[in-house]
Amino acid sequence: MRKTLLTLLLLSSIFSIANSSKRRSRSSNNNIDWWCNQTPHPQACKYYTKQTHYYHNKNIKHKSKFREILIHLALERAVIMRNTAREFGQNNSIINKKQKTVSRDCLKLYDNTVFHLNRTFSNLHVKKTCSSFDAQTWLSTAYTNIETCRNGALDLKIPNFITPIMKVNMTEIISNGLFINWEFVKRDGRVRYTDDVTDEAFPRWFSVRERKLLESSRVIKANLVVAKDGSGHFRKVQEAINAAGRRRIKTRFVIRVKRGVYRENIEVGKMNDNIMLVGDGNRNTIITSSRNVKAGFTTYSSATAGIDGLHFIARDITFENTAGPHRGQAVALRSASDLSVFYRCAFKGYQDTLMVHAQRQFFRECYIYGTVDFIFGNAAVVFQNCIILVRRPLNGQANMITAQGRDDPFQNTGISIHNSQIRAAPDFRPVVGKFNTFLGRPWQRYSRVVVMKSFMDNLISPMGWSPWGGSNFAQSTLFYGEYNNFGPGSSTRSRVRWPGYQVMKSPAQASPFTVNSLLAGATWLPSTGVPFTSGL
Repeated sequence: MRKTLLTLLLLSSIFSIANSSKRRSRSSNNNIDWWCNQTPHPQACKYYTKQTHYYHNKNIKHKSKFREILIHLALERAVIMRNTAREFGQNNSIINKKQKTVSRDCLKLYDNTVFHLNRTFSNLHVKKTCSSFDAQTWLSTAYTNIETCRNGALDLKIPNFITPIMKVNMTEIISNGLFINWEFVKRDGRVRYTDDVTDEAFPRWFSVRERKLLESSRVIKANLVVAKDGSGHFRKVQEAINAAGRRRIKTRFVIRVKRGVYRENIEVGKMNDNIMLVGDGNRNTIITSSRNVKAGFTTYSSATAGIDGLHFIARDITFENTAGPHRGQAVALRSASDLSVFYRCAFKGYQDTLMVHAQRQFFRECYIYGTVDFIFGNAAVVFQNCIILVRRPLNGQANMITAQGRDDPFQNTGISIHNSQIRAAPDFRPVVGKFNTFLGRPWQRYSRVVVMKSFMDNLISPMGWSPWGGSNFAQSTLFYGEYNNFGPGSSTRSRVRWPGYQVMKSPAQASPFTVNSLLAGATWLPSTGVPFTSGL
């Protein structure tokens, strides 16, 4: 009898524990369901969050913990995607050049995505050394990398080729992280809409010596010198970049590139930070190549110069792609360098000249030449005191100055053209009236471009902005704005009447697109009186 009673008590206890566990599990699942229902993509959130070991059926009490889980989930899935891409790239079924090019691009982009998600998670939730605005930038970059892989396959007309390595919808997972983190961006006050900031400023991460390097007109003392004639340490720019990459401490490293035409493609890798390339003037130091999509490269891999390392600076150099107008997309410079500066440089090409791929970038006193979509990408970028020169396109083409690639409404990205000039290049001046020239067209759903306090010559179409492919794609979700521009092409009377287009009337409307706000002025633009305007 006693044995039977003990058995019954034991069974009752087991059933009680099991039921309690089920209740806790059900409660936890309901808890994660509730949180996921707050995101733009709840189904992806519920499905993948319940699969991650990082969640462990926890009862989430605070939004910060939910954000932590989402970012870790994105990182976990990105690692799986990168490993799948690596295995896929080693597959013997990849037989032609196009497939190899796309596979190589995607592996690099996924590796960069892992890097930025790991950077976000580590700095936000482990070290606690970054702002929510930094995290939004890096999450935006991770999202953009996934889209760039897909676009490369479209460039080479093999869209189904990458399907096996894109089973997980990474963009939805990252989009949820962007949405939740945006609440912290607003709370932390990193989005500043001040209308009275007119001081001169320069990034805080620049030392006094680095500020002097940018301002100086004298010959700079360099760590390495590149010279075509053999009078330096190296004859090729990439050799000097590789040497700099082998240093153990990644402090500022200056590479002087003496006058000459350097026919090569260069890459500054994501671990090669604080590189500064200094030329002998943008008419004298030229880095040039001719890769293009018609030759079998993706837009991404066609770049003469590809920059990923943080805090990159270029001064007094021309980056050029000489493929010409008949060869399609051909990039002169591709940059995803966070907190980077291009000063007194020139970028020459035709279609897709300048790929401002991702992160925070600043261009000052630069010359940009092109025809179709020649300033494009999904960085947060300001062009200040620059001269944009539109070249003659092919017969039947129209010129598109920008094609901004923001595809999620919470990406803190956009193109801002400020205190600049938009003019016809010498070859285009005689035939300006025969071609339409537009300020931009919407490459992605939430494309965002603003032109402020800039001169527009008579080449600009009265419509101002062009539809994408003759459709109404993105016209209600984009944001295109103009503020206090001048010149014969600046009249807004006959501009497009899209829901997303706006003629900005007040400084308060324009201020979000200044250096101070778009590039996180609270983080890297204290008032130090060096050469650029942080506000309007």
